[in-house]
Amino acid sequence: MKLTQEEKSLLESVEQGEWMRVPHYQQEASRYREAAQATLRKDKRVNIRMTERDLFRFQKTAAQEGLPYQTLLSSILHKYINGRLVEKLG
Repeated sequence: MKLTQEEKSLLESVEQGEWMRVPHYQQEASRYREAAQATLRKDKRVNIRMTERDLFRFQKTAAQEGLPYQTLLSSILHKYINGRLVEKLG
């Protein structure tokens, strides 16, 4: 298999033990599993208007999480209506 330079660099890093499992792995895996399941069962479309700045911030956050931004928005709304979204203090 032919690897790009970036892929070779990543492979070397993994083989040298430089990678560690994310903290709270089970919780994170569950969160991503839930998001994936929610994505599969969506059957209604909603249009919403928001500021360009807010949309950009959603897209940036979603990219950091490795999710489509629509999935992030849907997840946030789902958690809010189910009482699982809590305000971050400080």
